[in-house]
Amino acid sequence: MVSLFTGAGGLDTGLDATGEFDLLGCVEIESRYCESLRVNRAAGRFGSPSTEIIEADLSVLDPVVLMEKLGIEPGEVDVLVGGPPCQAFSTAGRRKSVADPRGTLVWDFLRFVEALQPTMFVMENVRGLLSAALQHRPIAERPPHGPPLTRAELPGSVMRLWAHDLARLEGGYRADCFEVNAVNYGAPQLRERALVIGNRLGKVVDFPEPTHGPGTDRPFGTLGEALAGVVEAPAERVLMDFSPRKKAYLELVTPGGNWRTLPPAVAQESMGRAFHAKGGRSGWWRRLSRDLPCPTITTMPNHSSTSMCHPDEVRVLSVAECLAVQEFPADWQVTGSPQEQYAQVGNAVPARLGRVAGELVAAELRSPEAHVVADAEPFRRVYLRSHVRTRRWYGSGEGAVVWPPSAASS
Repeated sequence: MVSLFTGAGGLDTGLDATGEFDLLGCVEIESRYCESLRVNRAAGRFGSPSTEIIEADLSVLDPVVLMEKLGIEPGEVDVLVGGPPCQAFSTAGRRKSVADPRGTLVWDFLRFVEALQPTMFVMENVRGLLSAALQHRPIAERPPHGPPLTRAELPGSVMRLWAHDLARLEGGYRADCFEVNAVNYGAPQLRERALVIGNRLGKVVDFPEPTHGPGTDRPFGTLGEALAGVVEAPAERVLMDFSPRKKAYLELVTPGGNWRTLPPAVAQESMGRAFHAKGGRSGWWRRLSRDLPCPTITTMPNHSSTSMCHPDEVRVLSVAECLAVQEFPADWQVTGSPQEQYAQVGNAVPARLGRVAGELVAAELRSPEAHVVADAEPFRRVYLRSHVRTRRWYGSGEGAVVWPPSAASS
């Protein structure tokens, strides 16, 4: 296995947990991330002693140079994995037009698929990539206020072009794209992702249906379960904590609550103009609950609007606690300043998704003739209950658990 855009190693850690793959090498541009990976490799927590950790910019790296470094030839790698950064497509930020999509990192991943010729690949990304358009038109200028959208302005045009280019690669690749949420597979965290699993065997691959939550016999994982395995003295905690002003507001919020549980006058005073926004306010003065899955771990958990306040103490979740929610190994280490450590953990892929994807890919590699479909469409998109809500808020400020109480308490 070869990993590109490795980041903090969440996807790789999950794949490694299956015991099915040998990580030959990984490529990451950020020095601090590479330092953390090397620390964990040295301690036997990441890859093997021979795993190459290469600090390089994949937008300019020649695939031939990478193959020479790893001692491999085209077609010798079973699996290529990676999560190319795509801030332009993220639903967390403002959508941007993609003037030349073939110059983005998503297409660089394709460039390495073409060169390395892996049997299968796994590309992870933000869910917003699937609906991203090549050209962005402001809402006020869209129909019925403006002319019909052009083909390049239609939602999903980025991935349609990407799939078109994938199908043209030598080797006959096709791919299945899955909209998933880590919480549906046992992770103690709500985190939506897009997983693209491709192959050159003609297979139509099916990602597992959700195994946890409504409609299954297993409840969602919870923050309390994740925190149960974290043992750290207060003096050992790595924190990027709330300011005294923020703590004063958070002290008024009960576990599982947010700005809605504050007195209206206090909520309005503390939030300013955001109080009148029509959406995007659920993270304001958020106090986590041990009995619910954790919201998506972020890179800045001490912000007022993305608060990740501990359920029992008026403080931010520590780095170790965030690692536990992301399901990294218990002794996993990240290096750098508190801000750098939170960034590494917050940007990581949940290890659980890597493990589920890894088990699927390993099974397909063991049976190369299974699930082969003649003349299968080159690209397929499958929705697997990626949008999950665990609470519904009412005007009174009270919240209710959405999934059945029996599942939450069993």
